[in-house]
Amino acid sequence: MENAVMESRDAARTDFIYCYGGITEVLKCGPSHLNAEHKVLILIIPGNPGVAGFYKTFIQTLYAQFDRQYPVWVVSHVGHCTPPPFMDQLDDASSTAELDPFGLNGQIEHKLAFLAKYVPKKTSLILIGHSIGCYIILEIMRRNPHLKIVKAVMLFPTIERMAATPQGKAVTPALCHFRYVAYLSIFLISLLPESVKSRLVKLVLGRVGRLDGAVVQATLGLLSGDSAANAVYMGGQEMRKVLERDNTTIEKNLEKLLFYYGATDHWCPVQYYNEIKKDFPTGDFRLCQNGFRHAFVLDAGKEVAEMVAEWIQTQLRI
Repeated sequence: MENAVMESRDAARTDFIYCYGGITEVLKCGPSHLNAEHKVLILIIPGNPGVAGFYKTFIQTLYAQFDRQYPVWVVSHVGHCTPPPFMDQLDDASSTAELDPFGLNGQIEHKLAFLAKYVPKKTSLILIGHSIGCYIILEIMRRNPHLKIVKAVMLFPTIERMAATPQGKAVTPALCHFRYVAYLSIFLISLLPESVKSRLVKLVLGRVGRLDGAVVQATLGLLSGDSAANAVYMGGQEMRKVLERDNTTIEKNLEKLLFYYGATDHWCPVQYYNEIKKDFPTGDFRLCQNGFRHAFVLDAGKEVAEMVAEWIQTQLRI
C-alpha cells in the first residue's frame, strides 16, 4: 500500500492546452500551475518526435530524486500529440497559418510563448534539452536573454550540421525530398487496428532490448492523426536549417551549459564533441561512458534522470 501511494504521488499528469495556435501536451510532476511561491521549474524540451509521453519515466524519476520539492514538466512540440476529442490540432487555422507552428522556427517560438504565458518571471528555470531540444534551448537563450535560466543540460545535442551526420545523410532524402511518401506510409499505418499497431511498435522498438512501457503508448498516440506527419515536416526543416553551431550564444552562456554527448551517436558524432571541447576549453562537455543511446527514453530514462539529478543539485541547493 505504501509503495502504491508513493507511485501515485510521483505519477505524471497530462494537460492539453493551446499555445502558439496549436495543440500542446504538457506532462507534469508536481503542481499543475505555478505561482510566485514556486522558485524553480525543471522543464524538459524534447527531441523529435516531441512527444511528452516519451519522457514520463524520466520526469517521474527526476521528480522523486528531489523528494518532490520542485515541479518537473515536459512540454511537447506543438502538433506532436493526439488531441482529446473536444480539441483540434489548431486553435484557429486562419490565424495560425502564417506562423508555421509545426516548423522548426514555429517550435522555438512556441516554447517562448509557453514560458511567457505559463511560467512566472521570477521562477528560475532549469532547462533540459534532448537532441533538437538542445538547439531550441540555445535559440531560446539567444532570442530572450532576460529569461531566468540558471542551468541548461544538453543531452545528445543536435546543434550543428545535422544533415552531414551519418544519420542525417541516411534520412535527409526521405525527410526533404520524399516526405509525401512518408506521409502516405504514416497514414496507412494509422488505419491499422490499435492491437496491430501495438504489436508493430513493440516489434520495431523492441529491437533495442529492454523497452520502457510508457514509450509504447506514447508511440501509438504519435501514429494517430497528424502527429507523425508534423514530426516529419519538422525533421525536414532540421536538416535544412541546423547548420553552423551558434558559438556566440554558447560563449555568452557557457557557465550555465552542460553538454552530454553519446559515444556512439550517429546524430552528433564524437568528432563534434572533440571540436566543441577544443573551441571552448573551459566549458562543461561530457562524453557518455554508460552506453546510452541517442533515444535514451526507449530504455534508460530512469538511469539518465538519476545522472542529471546529480548534475543540477547545486542549482537546486540540495
